Amino acid sequence: MGKVMAVCISEVKGVQKRNVHQAKLIEDWGIENDAHAGKWHRQVSLLSYNKIEDFKAKGAQVEDGDFGENLVVEGIDFKSLPVGTRFGCGEVILEMAQIGKECHKGCKIYQVMGDCIMPREGVFARVIKGGVIKEGDELTILDDA
Repeated sequence: MGKVMAVCISEVKGVQKRNVHQAKLIEDWGIENDAHAGKWHRQVSLLSYNKIEDFKAKGAQVEDGDFGENLVVEGIDFKSLPVGTRFGCGEVILEMAQIGKECHKGCKIYQVMGDCIMPREGVFARVIKGGVIKEGDELTILDDA
């Protein structure tokens, strides 16, 4: 079980996301007003709060959304779970569709730190059932995944 620590969006691609504290997720689309929403498999990005904190301990000065993540969740190591894992948060159901992604070597975090955790720790999900997610909500791994 995890706890949603931040809900982040960006209205345009290529910029860091910002914490909006809650958002509406739309079935088979993504997060309302997020530039990365659409009819594809990377509708919502998730990153473990614990992995972000480990990265900060190495000297990284990052804020919620700086990695391009939509949801920051404490207590779940996403990359240890298989593609197809489903998560529930209130009425929302997400299905993990991809683990990691190709790194943009030119991203600001990589330029400063020589490393970025999103390519190896971040995961992407499709919205199976929409609804609202907000900070403090509980995100659970669904047994029927």
